[in-house]
Amino acid sequence: MRVSAVLLLLLALPLAAETYYPPPGHWATVSPASLNVHEQKLADAVAYAIASENPASKDQAIVQATTFGAKEPYDQIIGPMGVRAAANGLIIYRGKLIAQWGDVDSVDMTHSIAKTFLTTVTGLAWQRGLIHDLQDRVGPYMPHGVDLYQGEHNSQIRWDHLLRQTSDWQGTLWGKPDWADRPEGNTPAEWPNRPLRTPGSHYKYNDVRINLLALSTLYVWRKPLPEVLNEHIMQPIGASSTWRWYGYDNSWIELDGQRIQSVSGGGHWGGGIFINAWDLARFGYLFLRDGQWQGQQLVSREWINLASSAGVNPEYGFANWFLNPGRKALPSAPESAITFQGAGRNIIYIDRENDLLLVARWLGNGDELNQLVAKVLAALPKR
Repeated sequence: MRVSAVLLLLLALPLAAETYYPPPGHWATVSPASLNVHEQKLADAVAYAIASENPASKDQAIVQATTFGAKEPYDQIIGPMGVRAAANGLIIYRGKLIAQWGDVDSVDMTHSIAKTFLTTVTGLAWQRGLIHDLQDRVGPYMPHGVDLYQGEHNSQIRWDHLLRQTSDWQGTLWGKPDWADRPEGNTPAEWPNRPLRTPGSHYKYNDVRINLLALSTLYVWRKPLPEVLNEHIMQPIGASSTWRWYGYDNSWIELDGQRIQSVSGGGHWGGGIFINAWDLARFGYLFLRDGQWQGQQLVSREWINLASSAGVNPEYGFANWFLNPGRKALPSAPESAITFQGAGRNIIYIDRENDLLLVARWLGNGDELNQLVAKVLAALPKR
C-alpha cells in the first residue's frame, strides 16, 4: 500500500516542462497573454522597432561607399552585396515566439554577425582537437609554404589573439592591408606607418585580421567553412537551406588539390553571411540553451564560457560576442546579457536571466537597441 501511495503521488505531480526546440520550418507561436506578457507593451516595443529602422540606404553597396568607403583607402568591393529588406525581427520568450515584424524570410547580409559564426567554427576545430590549445601560436598550424605568420612580430600571434581581435597582425590579405581598415593617424601619409603593439596587448576591431582567422581556420579544417558550419551547426538546429556564406572574388586558394574559397567575417568589402531572421534566431537560441540542441551538445559549455569572457576590451569576448559589464553598453539589460552584432544594424540579443531571445534587423545605430530591449523587458512578467 505504501508503494502504491507513492506511485499515485508521483503521478499527481506536474511533469517538469521539457525544453522546447523548434523543428525545421516551424517555431511554436503562443499568445503573449498565455505567458503573462503584457500585450500592449509588447505591441509598443514592436512598433518602436519598426519606427526605429536605420535611415541609411537599403542598398548595401551604397552604404559601403558612404561609410567605410568615405574614410578608407582600398575600399573597393570585392564580394557580393545586397539590397536589404525593411526592419524585421522576432521575439522568443521561454522558447516560444510571441512577436514578429517585417519580412523575416528575407535573406539579407548580416555583416559582422558573420564573425560569431566564424568563431563558432573555430571553436568546433578546438573541440575536436584540430586546435590543441588557444594559447598555441598559429604559425605552426599552417601548411608548408604558407607564410602568414612569419617574422618576429607575426610569429607571436596565438589563436586567442585572433579570436579576441588583439593579434595586431601586420600584412596584406586579399588585397587589403591591415592598416587600411579603420586607419590610425592624423593624415593618410601616417596610415601605413601605424604603431606596432605586442600581440595580445591591444584591441582593434579589424576585418583584415578577421579574414585572417577565417583563412587560418580553413587550413586547420581542410574543407570549406560553410560546409563545416552546415554539417555541425545549421543542419542540427533545423536551419533553412537559404543561407549562404561568401568570400571574395580573389579569396580562392588551392587546398589538397581543390580550389576553395576562403570566406569573409563580415560585409565590409562584400561577402559574409546572407541569412534570414529565422535562421539567426535558431543560431542565437543554440547559445541561449548553452550550446545544446535536442540533447546534443553542439557547442561545448567551456567554449561558450571562453567566448563570453572579457579580454583586453572588457565589453568584448571572442568575435563578435558583445558583453554588458556594469550595464554600460545596454543599461536596460541585465549585466549577463550578450549580443551578437553586425552593421546595419543587425542584432541577436541573448538574455538567459529572462529566458529571452531577440532578433532585430536594421535598427538605427544610436540608443535604439537599448530602448527596444527596455520596452520588451517592460512587457515581460516581473521575476
